[in-house]
This record gives sequence, structure tokens and C-alpha cells, in this order.
Amino acid sequence: MKRTTQPTTPAEILREEFLTPLGMTKKQLADHIGCGVKVINRIVDGRTSVTAETALKLGATFRTSPEFWLNAQKAVDLFRAERRLAKLPSPVLRAS
Repeated sequence: MKRTTQPTTPAEILREEFLTPLGMTKKQLADHIGCGVKVINRIVDGRTSVTAETALKLGATFRTSPEFWLNAQKAVDLFRAERRLAKLPSPVLRAS
């Protein structure tokens, strides 16, 4: 079943639920997790996906699970893929 609205992106979650309430800058987060500020900028700007490595670091930093970040990313990726594909292939097997 296709979703009608885009799921909340990891970018929105990171910005609205963590960075803003904590008064943390993207630079401070990048320094804390040991990555370049460009990585955080790209995630927060929605230009790149959360990777497994970044999910582990974000999970440790904000006391969430890495799965939380990866599931949010997966939901967005699937939503966007559904919009790009005009038609899915039919199944090759039928359930009996």
C-alpha cells in the first residue's frame, strides 16, 4: 500500500528533535561524532542519506538505537522509490 505523505526524514528528526532543542550546532555534532561538518550539513540539508556508520554514532550520541536512524532513512528511501517507479513487476509465483 502506497503512502500518501512523505515520512519524517532523518534530517528533520536530527534538526527538530535533537540539534535545536539541545542548542547544538552542526559543527559541535560533527566534532563530537568525529566526522566532517560537511557530512552533518548534507544530512541536515537532506542531500545525503544516513549511513550505518553515522547511525551508530548518532545512536550513541543521542541515546537512540542505530536502527531508529536507519529505519527513518529506509522509510524515506522507499517512499521516494515508489514515486519514481511507474510500475512494479508482477509476481512470478502465486501463493497456494
